[in-house]
Amino acid sequence: MGKSLLIVKNIAHEGAGLLAAELERRAIAVETVDLSTGCRFPDPLVHDALVILGGPQSANDTSERMLQEIEQADRALRAELPVLGICLGLQVLVKAGGGSVVDSPVRETGFFDHEGQPYHVKLTGEGQRDPLFAEMSRTFRVFQLHGETVKLTDSMRLLAEGKHCTNQAVRIGNNAYGLQCHFELTPAMLAEWCRLDHDLVRMDATELAGQFRAVSEEYTATGLLLMRNFLRIAGML
Repeated sequence: MGKSLLIVKNIAHEGAGLLAAELERRAIAVETVDLSTGCRFPDPLVHDALVILGGPQSANDTSERMLQEIEQADRALRAELPVLGICLGLQVLVKAGGGSVVDSPVRETGFFDHEGQPYHVKLTGEGQRDPLFAEMSRTFRVFQLHGETVKLTDSMRLLAEGKHCTNQAVRIGNNAYGLQCHFELTPAMLAEWCRLDHDLVRMDATELAGQFRAVSEEYTATGLLLMRNFLRIAGML
């Protein structure tokens, strides 16, 4: 039997984006569940890898749904399942691994920061050696959409840093990764987020779309390479 991947959505409009396109192109089996529709988080251990996507919730929520999500993430970490968490997914993984989630020193939204500078993240020395970032440049443009950040345990490894919010890419154990920034965005996703996300609806959607077009070639190439690197770590390529 071929490898299978579990994708967990925390809200309907935050999908897998570039990762979904890569999975379809390579005919990799996928189970996708949307927790915002009332679905329960299925057993991740019947799959070969797990992806937890973003959403407006907080990993500090005490709802039954979030407690179950953290519990299942903890099971995946203990089993050393290959995992990729994006935005809220990162925060869930860090919380499950014994770290904490706190308010970000700066709320980060869009392609440019509050000083008008593009959001970049920079690989640490360990990040440059990590297979998730194989063949990638040391610094790259990203999209941001978060108001919380993470505090790491001593055993977690920081792989990429941001100017205002330091912890942008993290490895937990040997093959579980979390990204605070977004590498998976597509133009269609951005248009939908601009209609539905409570932070982005206050911004100029036309301007955001133009900013995306200006960096789309570089951004997409970076995102696809990162997704392929994760699939290699998961043994799917």
